[in-house]
Amino acid sequence: MAATLDGQLVVAISSRALFSLEEENQVFEQADDRAYMQLQLDRLEVPAPPGVAFSLVRKLLAFNTAGQPRVEVVLLSRNDPVSGLRVFRSLQSHGLGVARGVFTRGREPWRYLAPLRANLFLSANPADVRAALDQGFPAATVATDAAHAGSQYPNEVRIAFDGDAVLFSDEAERIFQADGLPAFQAHERAKAVLPLPAGPFKPLLAALHGLQQAGTPSMRIRTALVTARSAPAHERAIRTLMAWNIAVDEAMFLGGLPKGEFLREFGPDFFFDDQAGHIAAAARHVPAGHVVSGIQNP
Repeated sequence: MAATLDGQLVVAISSRALFSLEEENQVFEQADDRAYMQLQLDRLEVPAPPGVAFSLVRKLLAFNTAGQPRVEVVLLSRNDPVSGLRVFRSLQSHGLGVARGVFTRGREPWRYLAPLRANLFLSANPADVRAALDQGFPAATVATDAAHAGSQYPNEVRIAFDGDAVLFSDEAERIFQADGLPAFQAHERAKAVLPLPAGPFKPLLAALHGLQQAGTPSMRIRTALVTARSAPAHERAIRTLMAWNIAVDEAMFLGGLPKGEFLREFGPDFFFDDQAGHIAAAARHVPAGHVVSGIQNP
């Protein structure tokens, strides 16, 4: 019987998103790829330290039990196959059950998202992320200098999402940018009972909701909506989630307040937002990724 990933949450991730490889990446950018390959080979027995998305991946893999695979993590990297040797050695050293990888030696790795049927793509390469989003895959550029996840919630995968242009479309955001806050609030009040169109990360939230419902004794999922919306625009966001039959555990309607300190208290393993400024502020406290989607990212 052929192997299949059907029914699993599939996360495709680049080497730099999973591991801290910034020193090696500097060699790659400053020299030819042969010097980079040799450096990785010289460090074959030196496990790469955890990167920004390490906690998210480790916890998601904990949903897998004997005979019940629920999450598949696949390395999808611009690395060459030789450098991939070190990545797999590092995975083994850290006890991460990742067995699949695609290494493209500088070519576009996002093309392999379709056969993987990926639910999420995390990369440090903005061009690859934008291309993945254009193809309809939830994707984010990992802030490689972001804080790493804390250890206060060892049995919960905590993920926080912005609303407009992330979970929802940027329909309302376009009105805000064009006509200001009063017009935005009036528009959202008038359409409060009409669900917002889906944004690029709705499929991931739906997949996480399914994983949450399946459950496992060792790990749970807790999600949060963290948005600049406030009353009266909060209602349409809540009703949209209700119409999708998807629940989030927490919702923060911050009315433009900085998100960073709120995210610090929530303690996510990852936060997704479409605005680079929000990501920069959040990254001081939590792992974060930029969703290059919507009017804020022309």
